[in-house]
Amino acid sequence: MRYTTAIFDLDGTITDSGQGIMNAIRYAVKKHGLPEISEEVLRSFIGPPLKEQFQSVFGLSEEEGAVMVAAYREYYSDKGIFENRVYDGVQEMLERLKKAGVRILMATSKPEKYAKQIAEHFGFDMYFDFIGGACMDGRRTDKYEVIEYVLESCAVVRETAVMIGDRSHDMIGAGKSGLNSIGVLYGYGSKEELEKAGALELAALPADVAEIVLGQTE
Repeated sequence: MRYTTAIFDLDGTITDSGQGIMNAIRYAVKKHGLPEISEEVLRSFIGPPLKEQFQSVFGLSEEEGAVMVAAYREYYSDKGIFENRVYDGVQEMLERLKKAGVRILMATSKPEKYAKQIAEHFGFDMYFDFIGGACMDGRRTDKYEVIEYVLESCAVVRETAVMIGDRSHDMIGAGKSGLNSIGVLYGYGSKEELEKAGALELAALPADVAEIVLGQTE
């Protein structure tokens, strides 16, 4: 076995959560009378911390960004959270890692409360020893902070762990925490984005993630 601990991102890595997130963004934008944005820009919200993304895209202050997050949650907590699906092959990948004795953890910039609800709703919570995410009050949204929280909560030996995600902030956070990283190409980030952010290896499919973690690639 190459790694004994696998730390997964959620959105774009375990689940295809784009529909619910983008619908919630549209709701918040419309509610506050901001200009409509393209689907490409909407997709950029999937993964990064929301408040910072609202600030960046619309040129908002920190306070205005927090107001947008509150509006987003009005829709997301009621409907958007389950406008979501588990990627094909992910459950089989998690099952294979679990059977091999890999410790499976989650580090997501999504609020921990939502991450746990999603895992329970779709039935993949059984594979995870720990689900770590952001706080509802806006603390611990940076991916590095979430990864550190998970590492410390679970007393992870960094040399034996790997971070798996689909966006640049997953790879950058992993690097800052001294972890190797696997970028998944079936999510929302491009090959170029992941490589530029320092992904050690790339996985085209969930099955490839298991191969890399278990050290069974040719």
